[in-house]
Amino acid sequence: MIVVAGEALIDLVPQSRGALAALTPALGGGPYNTAVALGRLGSPVAFCSRVSYDAFGEALLERLRATGVDVAPVQRGSEPTTLAVATVGADGSAAYSFYVEGTADRLFRAPAELPEGTRAVSFGTCSLVLEPGASAYEELLRRSAARGLFTALDPNIRAGLIADPDAYRVRFKSWLPSVSLLKLSEEDAEWLGGTPREWLAAGPGAVVVTRGGDGLTVFTRDGGEYAVPGEPVEVVDTIGAGDTVNAALLHGLAARDALRPEALAALGPDGWADLLGLAARAAAVTCSRAGAEPPYAHELD
Repeated sequence: MIVVAGEALIDLVPQSRGALAALTPALGGGPYNTAVALGRLGSPVAFCSRVSYDAFGEALLERLRATGVDVAPVQRGSEPTTLAVATVGADGSAAYSFYVEGTADRLFRAPAELPEGTRAVSFGTCSLVLEPGASAYEELLRRSAARGLFTALDPNIRAGLIADPDAYRVRFKSWLPSVSLLKLSEEDAEWLGGTPREWLAAGPGAVVVTRGGDGLTVFTRDGGEYAVPGEPVEVVDTIGAGDTVNAALLHGLAARDALRPEALAALGPDGWADLLGLAARAAAVTCSRAGAEPPYAHELD
């Protein structure tokens, strides 16, 4: 079982490009998209979050159930669902503004236990920024690592939500000793102001950096550096592409029985090339269609 911990929200997705494009609601949130992608790829997966009782919240849970995601760890609340308004640029890249005050996911509390059989826990995005939930997810991250579980982190920076960037950067560094796999974009890395080698020295067994259409690069604790190119695709938008990469990496590691820190070092150049190639193909499928619509396993054969 892979547990994905973090927010579920509604993306208001533009139907054309430009600031005043018509918006259509879509189910989203970085961790939510990762859970859906894992379910579509066929991994046993559970979602750990706090979701509203409103109509949006019911729709979010229904999609998880339909995708085979275990929603037993989901907490519920009467507060409204968070909204994220996306704006798609000329190159298909997405930028976001958020409506988060008083929403259900912010009141998440760390559970006493995770589902039986949990081998890995994935964290990231808004859930690690917005208090008081951020401290609860941080507690779950540290506790999971202390129990020997494989932990994955995608900070997926949303700068507009981070009131004190310097404080966040310090907090990010404090998480690294509890992280097995760090995945982030080039833009995230630039905003955070560090390097993969610096982050590896603090704890993770591997750091994967995504470079959009240029592909992915992994840096490993033993000094390895392996890269794959991006998959050529006509980009509709990039919504959910990074979340799909998260899911593909975790799915591929589980298939290789490598959801253990020591197993990352044993993958070697060929293992990493296969794993990164899977992630690149999966992300390309997501980019080829509107909104966060990750691929099913058969689409990657």
